[in-house]
Amino acid sequence: MDVFFYEAFEEEAARIKSYLPSNINAGFTWKTIQEYGQQQPPARLISIRTQSAIPHAWKDQMGAILSRSTGYDHLKRYQKASGSTLPMGYLPLYCHRAVAEQALLMMLSLARKLPSQMKNFDHFHRDGLTGGELMGKTLAVVGVGNIGSQLVEIGHGLGMKVLPVDIDHKFPELSYAEPEEALSQAHFVVCAMNLTEENEGYFDYQTLKQTPEGVFFINVSRGELSVSEDLLALIEEGHLAGIGMDVYEEEKELAVSLREGMPSDSPKVAAVMKLAKHPQVILTPHNAFNTTEGVDRKSKQSVEQTIQFTEKGEFVWKVPG
Repeated sequence: MDVFFYEAFEEEAARIKSYLPSNINAGFTWKTIQEYGQQQPPARLISIRTQSAIPHAWKDQMGAILSRSTGYDHLKRYQKASGSTLPMGYLPLYCHRAVAEQALLMMLSLARKLPSQMKNFDHFHRDGLTGGELMGKTLAVVGVGNIGSQLVEIGHGLGMKVLPVDIDHKFPELSYAEPEEALSQAHFVVCAMNLTEENEGYFDYQTLKQTPEGVFFINVSRGELSVSEDLLALIEEGHLAGIGMDVYEEEKELAVSLREGMPSDSPKVAAVMKLAKHPQVILTPHNAFNTTEGVDRKSKQSVEQTIQFTEKGEFVWKVPG
């Protein structure tokens, strides 16, 4: 087999198959590597998303790894932990608009108390449902890359005051703010940062306490950037007015635990499960990328990466060394 695609949900697998040339033999499963349970890699090229745990023993049995994700921190961790020197590829540009719009969806839903509005339909009461508008509010976008720049554009379009925060001023037309300045003024904080060893746990209790009481926090980047137990404490205290998350700490364990109905011993997973019960928390299953347009771009680019590696032994979009 030439390539095996793990974590390929139904629509994605169908689109990938539609673009694959007939000379490439491919296998598919919706499961992660650990859920699928194989002792050896089923193909020379292994393609995953972010929830698969690649066995260290596979590093000398594979030809390459392709992650169908915009981030590659999980590949760098595998590289460091296993000593692998395999070629690694990723997809940097397929879903930046989709993820930015998911953040907008969460901002609007939390500001207007949408979960409670839907629940109250059963008795048609409006008590406790008064929300707020986005126009005139301050949006701190922390991490202004492909996704963050889309969020800045969306915020401006909604009439918000937008404070972009990033150590790399990639977009010179923007007026960047320092983190302390942005957090101290924000009504909404959206995490769109790339995950590195240096910024893991960036949004902890002390950092978010710099924000005004009643702020909304949204993470559509990587779960390791926000501390689940601290988020739980802050919303229970009333400092945070709402939380929207599409990504989670220990996401591999969380995902398998939920899919298989098995309890987890992880305090971080336990904190997420408590957050899920809060009326002003919206949690989605790492699904922000999942639009028709995003899946099509993702599938086309995955096949492009597969063909490039099969024919030339390298990727179009390589994980930086």
